Amino acid sequence: MAFIGAEEALKFLSDSIGLNISPNRVVYLYPLRAAAAAAALAYFWRSYGELSFGELKDLKKSFISIISGFAVFVLWVNMDWDFARFGGGEPFNPLSIEDSAQRSFYMASRLLGAALVVPVMEELFWRSFLIRYIDKPDFMSVPVGRFSLAAFAFTTLLFGLEHNMVAAGLMAGAAYNALLYSTRSVTHCVLAHAVTNLSLGVYVMMTGNWQFW
Repeated sequence: MAFIGAEEALKFLSDSIGLNISPNRVVYLYPLRAAAAAAALAYFWRSYGELSFGELKDLKKSFISIISGFAVFVLWVNMDWDFARFGGGEPFNPLSIEDSAQRSFYMASRLLGAALVVPVMEELFWRSFLIRYIDKPDFMSVPVGRFSLAAFAFTTLLFGLEHNMVAAGLMAGAAYNALLYSTRSVTHCVLAHAVTNLSLGVYVMMTGNWQFW
């Protein structure tokens, strides 16, 4: 959150008071953001008892998770509706980074961060913590995947509002919540989210539809 705030502050200063900050420099905060989140996840890893990658050995659930993640990706790229979008302006095009090594580093860190770091971080927050905390502040006492209409509705709504493409965010939040209730596994939600983000990242780099990043 601190890195996102710093990025937005730099953009504001550049636009509002004429501070000469190149957009190419601002985006370098993303690799730092991803690295900081990865480091925090690694440091606290032993605390995440609800994450067990051994659960992925259940091939039926893993197949459902992969298909669900890809379906979210397909729907996401077809829900780019102006009336359901926050913010505006031109999306950043990493091809505008002149130095090829810096451009490759930024794009690789963006793809790896989205596919490996973000799914773990967000699913721990949304599907492990918040969806249970809404039911009971002592959230660790709530079984993973226990259905609650209030928790489903609130987390879906907040997950949608977290994204600038609100309609797509609502769809994804509902899909990941449904997967949680179906598999009773945060790990499978991480898998689905990773498939979505990896597919989206590859699609963006192949098509140049940078608005999805």
